Amino acid sequence: MAERLPPYLDGCEDVLTSLDDAHVLTIRINRPKARNALRTQLLKELSEVLGKATHDDAVRAVVLTGGDKVFAAGADITEMADKTPVDVMNDPRAAYWLAIRNFPKPMIGAVNGFCLGGGNELAMHCDVLIAGTSAQFGQPEINLGIIPGAGGTQRLTQMIGKSKAMKLVLSGQFMSANEAERAGLVGEVCEPELTIEKATALAKLIASKPPVAARLAKESVLKASDAMLHEGMAFERRSFTTLFATEDKQEGVSAFMEKRKPTFKGR
Repeated sequence: MAERLPPYLDGCEDVLTSLDDAHVLTIRINRPKARNALRTQLLKELSEVLGKATHDDAVRAVVLTGGDKVFAAGADITEMADKTPVDVMNDPRAAYWLAIRNFPKPMIGAVNGFCLGGGNELAMHCDVLIAGTSAQFGQPEINLGIIPGAGGTQRLTQMIGKSKAMKLVLSGQFMSANEAERAGLVGEVCEPELTIEKATALAKLIASKPPVAARLAKESVLKASDAMLHEGMAFERRSFTTLFATEDKQEGVSAFMEKRKPTFKGR
């Protein structure tokens, strides 16, 4: 990896970063004891690193990865337990997600193991996903009495189609790496030990291209899928917020934390 580390890469706890001589910034999610759950601090650090990397000419492409067994298992449920709809409306996480979504340079995701809930939403912010055969993708928020709140219902539907997205979102089931590749969620599947290597090789290839052309190419491709995204995202967020007023949400979160089966009552 690189010898030079810009100042903005210092001091992060939840993400580890390195910059190589090929202009590739590697970001690794670093909460292994919490299964890389996306707590607020992690999203803040990630958004800040990406924001500053936007203006660093030494960064031409990014590789985003997690652990060998878990890319990211979702949001940090302990942070959600006592939130009210007003808390969700004022949650700074929405701004962090927006900053991640607006990162203009090519970003390659390297996914091994569980990639669920907010983890899957984060992975879908990448421009290409390289997945190990061990990877499993899903949006199991319904098991907590809520729905995805960072684009999961919208991006997933765009990427894999209505029927497959409905199956994952309504059932909470997972999709294997090979299924995800066939559905269009993943660009390439490989052996787990090769995931980072292949993602980095692709990032280096992209970083060797003209930087301005690469940024405009990314923006142009995204225009094809983002035309209706903003309205859908707004509706998703309103629905996500509303569900924090339900008893079923409280039961779902409590059951998860207590490691028992929830009993939903529809109120």
